[in-house]
Amino acid sequence: MNKELSSMHPKPEANRLIGPTDWHAIDWHKAFRLLKNLRSRIFRAAQEGDYKKVRSLQKLIRAAGRLRSYANRVTSVRRITQLNAGKNTPGVDQVVVRTARERQKLVEELRQHQPWTAKPTRRVYIPKANGKRRPLGIPVIKDRCLQTMVVQALEPEWEAKFEASSYGFRPGRSCHDAIERIFRYARPDSRRKWVVDADIKGAFDHIDHLFLLQRIGRFPAKRLLEQWLKAGYLEANVVYPTDSGTPQGGSCSPLLANIALHGLEQAMGMTYQYGGGRTQTCGPRRVVRYADDFLVFYSTQEDAQQAVLLLRDWLKERGLALSGEKTRIVHLTDGVDFLGFNVRQYPSRNTRTGLKTLIKPSRTTVQKIRDRLRAEWLGLKTQRVDVIVKRLNPIIRSWSNYFRTGVA
Repeated sequence: MNKELSSMHPKPEANRLIGPTDWHAIDWHKAFRLLKNLRSRIFRAAQEGDYKKVRSLQKLIRAAGRLRSYANRVTSVRRITQLNAGKNTPGVDQVVVRTARERQKLVEELRQHQPWTAKPTRRVYIPKANGKRRPLGIPVIKDRCLQTMVVQALEPEWEAKFEASSYGFRPGRSCHDAIERIFRYARPDSRRKWVVDADIKGAFDHIDHLFLLQRIGRFPAKRLLEQWLKAGYLEANVVYPTDSGTPQGGSCSPLLANIALHGLEQAMGMTYQYGGGRTQTCGPRRVVRYADDFLVFYSTQEDAQQAVLLLRDWLKERGLALSGEKTRIVHLTDGVDFLGFNVRQYPSRNTRTGLKTLIKPSRTTVQKIRDRLRAEWLGLKTQRVDVIVKRLNPIIRSWSNYFRTGVA
């Protein structure tokens, strides 16, 4: 790897730099390829159960906070300071990185900084659909970059373990993949017509730290993860401790949440059989999860009610609980909302079963886009037509692109 890095930067030594990084001279194609190859090796080793090799490959971060993989370091800085939507959002230190010179300096600081001490996150609030506000914890830029580097090492190991029914915040998976799987489970000839529409109450804010750290095991950067979990948050110039949860807004939070919620299929008795080039799903229940929202399909209402009790015990071990106002048991003929879509079985004379499954935008989603377009229109009613079109088209196009897979 050092030989390959030699052309990516003029002065490498032991996969580290002697002089300052020239941001404009970095060979990004090579950096991405090196990082992808390293992640692929971690993934394959985890699949084979060779965790000695996994830990060896994951040792990108030393106890002193120095990163051995130069490719990982520069790509993480690029992602946080150039590509992410929150690149101009500062943490508690009010520092943002906008220029190439500042990025070069940040790359060097990430290599040389020791010992590493995580800073508290900056607490901000964003509105939720139900009128409440969702708390976000915004780490400082340095912590965000280091979290991204840690995720690059930890994620491949867990991608080899994660369940097939999990779709949220995973590479190569999307909301549409989850909806496609739901469509297969909700087909008219399926016996599982009762659905538990489950929502975890404040999942990111209440995950048990001890349970999560035990799950992570002997990951080389485990102490860094613990620092970020325990760093606390700053609100109104007062630092508050965080005894549970992962701060939404951090680069590592989605992965940590998926790690904490891993095992739902096993809890519901869902298994797979492999043979003849095909994969067959077994067990009395079916699960589809996207982050902290999930649906579980059952054959009878009684089984669904019993499973809710089982789910409560399973979540309690993780410091979590079901949301009483959002969790409900419904029949597919009544319909269930998930990820903005409505999944429902309608009567049909032209099918063998007398039913037809349709997935379309939910009423709440349709009303929400109508309200937004109305607000935009009223705010632009004195503007020229071309200004109005330029403002409304991206909103309409993005909404249409998301819901085009359903029946609209």
